[in-house]
Amino acid sequence: MKVINNFYDYEILDMAHGQKLERWNGVLLSRPDPQIIWNQKSRPSLWDSADAKYQRSKTGGGEWHVFNKDMPVSWTISWENLTFNLKLMGFKHTGLFPEQAYNWQIIREKIAREVSKREVKVLNLFAYTGGASLAALSAGASVVHVDSSQGMVSWAKENVKSSHLDDRPIRFIVDDVVKFVEREIRRGNKYDVIIMDPPSFGRGANKEIWNIEADLFNLIKLCQEVLSDEPLMFLINSYTSGLSMNVLADVLKLTVQNKHQGFIACDEVGIKMKDSDLILPCGIFARWERDKYED
Repeated sequence: MKVINNFYDYEILDMAHGQKLERWNGVLLSRPDPQIIWNQKSRPSLWDSADAKYQRSKTGGGEWHVFNKDMPVSWTISWENLTFNLKLMGFKHTGLFPEQAYNWQIIREKIAREVSKREVKVLNLFAYTGGASLAALSAGASVVHVDSSQGMVSWAKENVKSSHLDDRPIRFIVDDVVKFVEREIRRGNKYDVIIMDPPSFGRGANKEIWNIEADLFNLIKLCQEVLSDEPLMFLINSYTSGLSMNVLADVLKLTVQNKHQGFIACDEVGIKMKDSDLILPCGIFARWERDKYED
């Protein structure tokens, strides 16, 4: 497992009863996580300091309960030189997945080594609020950021501005990712890095249905057609699906690796609880890369 250790504005303070107590740059949140199946709290007194808690409903869904009347509606958090805007969203989210700092670091390092030789073009699909887009942009790449939600794309624009990267070359696209890639194939556009963070299920900009088990392999095959002749990386993240990281790696072997010589890595990512040996698993990834990344 790849454990995040350089996100200083974020930390997990405790975990118990299906909840994690987190510090987001001074704001304490209690949020559910299905991986936390134990009931023993390590720091019971800290839980009363939570500014807000997301409580699941027995009938499905849930809602935020805010305990601190002075809690800001939105606030920021930083990772290295990137700044992200946060707020309480439906279904327990805040607009950022801190464990992705592992991938952001790799994205930045690979691009930074290459941009002195040539322009590096990045395609970020299911791009959400733009963590990977900001990482690529800050390293000197040009980025195309695609998401089917206008709200998420607007949020990504705010993050680019907050990180003082709004003078860098980035295009924001609100579209179904499959339809967008099909158009890019017809236009002949190519990318050196492709990143995707597909949901288990979702809907496109025009209510197109997405199912990761039925649709992911075909999307990867399409994306091969927009890879440049000398690609750097193809990265797939997954959070909630039942797919194994090895399945994601096999998909890359059957597609990208068949056409481009390189290396494939896959693993879990996790976050260690403060002052503890406990590590919370937070998702999986598979990565094809031209040059092997050494952790």
